[in-house]
Amino acid sequence: MKFRFLLWALGRMMSKASKTNSAFQQQLDGKDLTFMLHTLDGKVARHFVVANNRVESRSGVAQNPAFSIGFKDAAFGFATMQAKNKQLAFMQGIQDKNIQIQGNTMLVMWFQGLMKYLMPKKAKPKTL
Repeated sequence: MKFRFLLWALGRMMSKASKTNSAFQQQLDGKDLTFMLHTLDGKVARHFVVANNRVESRSGVAQNPAFSIGFKDAAFGFATMQAKNKQLAFMQGIQDKNIQIQGNTMLVMWFQGLMKYLMPKKAKPKTL
């Protein structure tokens, strides 16, 4: 359930950023594609549609996604996406065959680059 909620929240964050964050919007410029995050056991799937510099999130499996990232199961997907060092967690998961990538790997790297625009900005420490 946590992984399903995480994917839903990711979709909401990307949708909002596509409307309000100019740097995020620049990354979407010229992209017209669908991608999917799912579990390999088929229990959880969510796809994301990028069109007109906007992102929409929909539940379920996408037909012909540009790329898909499949996690061994929901618990592993949640742990990987919540890891402190996400890049290392992804690389380890791919190496151990707990994560499978299908489709255009360059777009996977593009997607991972988008994530930095979704992180909340850290508050600057107040000086007294």
